[in-house]
Amino acid sequence: MANYIYDSRANAVGFIRGRYIHSLNGTAIGQLNGTHVHKLSGGYVGELHKDMVVDKHLGNYGNIGNPGNPGNPGNPGNPGNRGSVNYGYPDVFQTLLE
Repeated sequence: MANYIYDSRANAVGFIRGRYIHSLNGTAIGQLNGTHVHKLSGGYVGELHKDMVVDKHLGNYGNIGNPGNPGNPGNPGNPGNRGSVNYGYPDVFQTLLE
């Protein structure tokens, strides 16, 4: 079972497999270092908070480097909209796609 990541509109936008974040089509787009979320290229994006990638205004945790391509685990399906939840932090998932 995939651990899904949602955007501020409560739509599933990605999933976690191991220490990598993938888009819903399975493309690796980010990596986790604890709760710190980095682009696949290594640049810091934000924090994993519950089931969202958010900006907690903690500063910049730098660049952890590119770990290589973890491959494509495939499409786990789309769980649909989970219902709106506001954690009080800005959603920054789109930064992983830039």
